[in-house]
Formats: sequence, structure tokens, C-alpha cells
Amino acid sequence: MRRLIVGTVTRHDGAMLLLVVAMAVSVGLAVLVVCVVAVPARRAGRDMLTPKAEEAVSAMREKSGSAMETAREKTGEAIGAAREKVADVTRPSQD
Repeated sequence: MRRLIVGTVTRHDGAMLLLVVAMAVSVGLAVLVVCVVAVPARRAGRDMLTPKAEEAVSAMREKSGSAMETAREKTGEAIGAAREKVADVTRPSQD
């Protein structure tokens, strides 16, 4: 019985190890391709993105910037209101 359980666990661990190693090799190959292709192109002064992609990236940056400002304003208001409530509760009564 023990051999059956230990053998099953060992096979499962071996398969998981193989999967993790394969993923690490894949990521390593991807980094190698980027280093071989993109880095020299960037150093040569070539753009990485097409003009259309550049427009999309700048539009996303503008949208995310305005969204961040709105979020900061709203959370700032909420934090201020919460601080006031806590101050009201923790303030000693003057009876």
C-alpha cells in the first residue's frame, strides 16, 4: 500500500518538475529572442511599434492618466470623510 502511494506522489512530482522546467526554458528562449532581435533594432534607432500602435499606446496612457486622477479624487474624498467620522467617534465628549 505504501509503495502505491509513494509511487503515485513521486510520478506526480516528476511531471510537475518537468512542466516547470519546460516553462522556464520557454521564457528563457523568449528573452533570448527579444535580446537578439529587439535590442539591436532599438539601438539602431528603429521604432518598435507601428505608427498606429504608437497612437493606441498614447491613447491608453491618456485614458489611464485621467482615470487615475478621478480615482485619486474619489478616494481622497472617501478617506477625508472616514477620517472625520473617526475623529467624531474618538473625540472625548464634553458633557
